[in-house]
Amino acid sequence: MKTGYKVGDAMTKKPVTINEDTTLKKCADIMAGKHVGSLLIEKKGKIVGIVTEQDMVRKGMAKLLDPAKTPIKKIMETEILTVSPKKDIYDALKIMRDHNIRHLPVLDNDKFVGFLTIKDILKIEPQLFEIIVEKFELREEARKPVFGGDENEGICEVCGNYTPQLEEASDGSKVCSECKDTI
Repeated sequence: MKTGYKVGDAMTKKPVTINEDTTLKKCADIMAGKHVGSLLIEKKGKIVGIVTEQDMVRKGMAKLLDPAKTPIKKIMETEILTVSPKKDIYDALKIMRDHNIRHLPVLDNDKFVGFLTIKDILKIEPQLFEIIVEKFELREEARKPVFGGDENEGICEVCGNYTPQLEEASDGSKVCSECKDTI
């Protein structure tokens, strides 16, 4: 499903770049101040990494790294997927969907020329929203418990937890054994 719009039509031409020694704290300040969800890490004119808000939380804060002292090179992603400005934005969206990312650096003949985000794509082609929603729906379905068909398994009406063995409480509700003891 080609859209007729090229990546070069939708991309941000001047994304925010930083050097690899910038601290996590400074990166967070830059993201907040510039209202962006990712930063590109540049070294000697080349893009060597990318860091997103999720990276900051999962690789930085969750591991209790000191944001004032830890350089971004400790958590940045160095395996960077890119796209050409000549590609259709649908192709870029497929890359994003298939790799579960929301940001793509744009390279033209190995030269960094811009940055493409899902927001950029939706501004120019809102109909592609369905493709994004489909991916999230599939991911959400994978998180839900799979019930094997046993009529006694299900979700406890009191605590909301899954249990393979629901029991009937005195009030008629279906509950797990832990909650049955408290009713």
